[in-house]
Amino acid sequence: MSEIWSYLSRGELVWLTATLVAYLCGDWAFRASGRSPLVNPVLVAVLILSGVLMVTGTSYPTYFEGAQFVHFMLGPATVALALPLWAHRGRVARVLVPMAAALLVGSVVAMGSALALGWGLGLPMDVLVSLAPKSATAPVAIGITEELGGLPNLTAVLVILTGIIGAIIVTPLLNGLGFTDYRARGFAVGVAAHGIGTARAFQVNEVAGTFSGIGMGLNAVLTAVLAPVVVRLFL
Repeated sequence: MSEIWSYLSRGELVWLTATLVAYLCGDWAFRASGRSPLVNPVLVAVLILSGVLMVTGTSYPTYFEGAQFVHFMLGPATVALALPLWAHRGRVARVLVPMAAALLVGSVVAMGSALALGWGLGLPMDVLVSLAPKSATAPVAIGITEELGGLPNLTAVLVILTGIIGAIIVTPLLNGLGFTDYRARGFAVGVAAHGIGTARAFQVNEVAGTFSGIGMGLNAVLTAVLAPVVVRLFL
């Protein structure tokens, strides 16, 4: 059996299928919980896949070699967010100025707070660099880290954790703070928690999801521009 599994585990279809099945399990658990933010589908899928990799003794590079098609689809999925943006273009045009201000503050705070905390804890510079783009979408964040000399694998983990935490806490947090404007709610989660947060925003409200997609896209661009400047402040 071990020889059979060793052969199968090298097949690309095995890990792509495992990824899709794990997410379907996560989505089922999310629906069964009454859409509780604590039962995030991505978090459940990560836990399932982590357990499978540990039990089977499969390395992450082997898994990623088979599941990289999902990573490739991040690009088209991000572009597809333009469809709801076009549908709500009138609402977007009316709030361009406050969106620009919120984007600048949110992006700088996301990077600066992570770097300040890491610097205060005495983390090495390559780890600090890896922290900086954690709120940008994964392909952009990894590219920024590579350019700045950080650890891309660490950045990938931090991006996922940031998105999952954001998706879990965003609804109860914003409800508790009394924010009722779905444009503001969505934009905030998109800037702070990128694609995973955006998926959660769409589950709550289409307008929130649209503005979250805008926030995610704009923050990716702004982070790429500002990250080198912000990182230099901690050199």
